[in-house]
Amino acid sequence: MSAITSFGGFNLNKQLLEAVADQGFGSPTEVQQKCIPIILGGQEVIGIAQTGTGKTAAYLLPILMKVKYAQGDEPRALILAPTKELTIQISEHALALAKYMDLRILPIYGGIGPKTQIEMIRKGLDIVIATPGRFLELYSKGEFPTSQIKFLVLDEADRMMDMGFMHQLRKILEVVPTKRQNLLFSATFSERVEKLSEEFLEFPIKIEVTPQATAATQVEQEIYHLPNRKTKMNFLEYLLQDREVYNRVMIFTRTKEVANNVFHFLERRELGPVKVIHSNKGQNSRINAVTEFKEGKLRILVSTDVTARGIDVTKVSHVINFDVPVLHEDYVHRIGRTGRAFQEGKAITFATVAELYHIEKIERLIREKIPVKKLPDGLEITKTPFAETQAMALDMDWQKRKDDPEFKGAFHEKKKNKTSALHKRRT
Repeated sequence: MSAITSFGGFNLNKQLLEAVADQGFGSPTEVQQKCIPIILGGQEVIGIAQTGTGKTAAYLLPILMKVKYAQGDEPRALILAPTKELTIQISEHALALAKYMDLRILPIYGGIGPKTQIEMIRKGLDIVIATPGRFLELYSKGEFPTSQIKFLVLDEADRMMDMGFMHQLRKILEVVPTKRQNLLFSATFSERVEKLSEEFLEFPIKIEVTPQATAATQVEQEIYHLPNRKTKMNFLEYLLQDREVYNRVMIFTRTKEVANNVFHFLERRELGPVKVIHSNKGQNSRINAVTEFKEGKLRILVSTDVTARGIDVTKVSHVINFDVPVLHEDYVHRIGRTGRAFQEGKAITFATVAELYHIEKIERLIREKIPVKKLPDGLEITKTPFAETQAMALDMDWQKRKDDPEFKGAFHEKKKNKTSALHKRRT
């Protein structure tokens, strides 16, 4: 079958084609070319596609085409997503594509009181985008009717598995009608996602638009070896002095504490405008920060992995991994924040000796070596504090023990060597 090179080649109505034109979409992306006709044909689909490949429109367009217009009071399509940010982003996308259609679309998520969301559901809806927790909360109150649901989408399925949603998803599958069309989208197809797909889908067609866990081709990747956190801060400052090149930057950290430290450091050095988002930040604060970043009012957004998924911002010039992620799939998601919508981008990773273990695993996952770059001559390299040296040594011990259960640890080796030397002296 020849590739469909324009949205006019799909069996979409005039209203959708006008909205697509308003959005400035040119030709359909690979995932859209492969998924839209199959979903329109009523087939169940597993879509394996990286962020930034157009996967959201790949399932929204056929669902909007099938739901067509407001009808009755109960939702006919349910899209489940792992985070509040992602539900909001998908609903914005859906509203833009349904611009010329008479459809009622609502995101529902936790972190705020359910009263307004309940009122909106009672008024009548056609499409709901929900986090699993809030959906179950409203359903248990008798406030979420499910009898008319004909389409069920699980988006970012790999993240749902990472966040431990399997139990909640099983509960949801019990309360929605069995006669429905199911769609599952994920950036990676891990064992847990495969198990979920076996429970959730019947005879699906699997569409994988890039080899599993492949980094987006338009993202240039590089690694710098740095001895400690303070030197990482120095290097971050060194890079961000160039405001022209580093004009819209996302910085990822492993923990909330490090995210806050990086944020305060950049503020003190007047390298912003900068904001930080993580799970301790209020919902409104996170949404406002992302909106400002999208609109170009912020130069830098610092984030942990938990809050990063679902941030869809074009023209992100750089992603900087201040810490290497220990969930190796997160590397693919992080660097997918740049190089979106056919733009080019760069992903820079800072790695201490203790983080090289994770780099090796990431390279195995993405099936490519990430180029190592030389540090600039003028960079201030600081001495590693004793506590940080100890923490890294413990980390490396844990890594060796994980790969080799027989490994007893560096402390054990030192003790054994001392005992052996003492025995030699005595004999």
